Amino acid sequence: MGDQVIDVLLIEDDPAALEMYKMKLEMDGYRVSVAMDGEEGLVRAHELLPDIIFLDVRLPKKDGLEVLRELRLSDATKHIPAIILSNYGEKELIERGLTLGAMEFLIKAQTTPASLSEGINEWLKE
Repeated sequence: MGDQVIDVLLIEDDPAALEMYKMKLEMDGYRVSVAMDGEEGLVRAHELLPDIIFLDVRLPKKDGLEVLRELRLSDATKHIPAIILSNYGEKELIERGLTLGAMEFLIKAQTTPASLSEGINEWLKE
């Protein structure tokens, strides 16, 4: 990868969580863009074509699973790794997310900003 800056798109409607993850990722040298609802997230994904997308499931306007479905349907964004970051870890929800093409399904309570940041290089290698 060399000196190339990694672009991260964070789609999250909880300002506290958004700020917490964004700060850590920026400290670690990632370029972070944010969207606070699903519709905006899709628009940003197409504008930015980020290297990786983190998205919440429960989002205003369009939920994260719908966003994921639409990302996968578009030629421009279907290859971008998407990681779901959710407060909810019901088995059925996790299975739906992975079936729709999420690379990982992370539970926020178990995901520190540091572990998110460290995971990026792993996910981008896959």
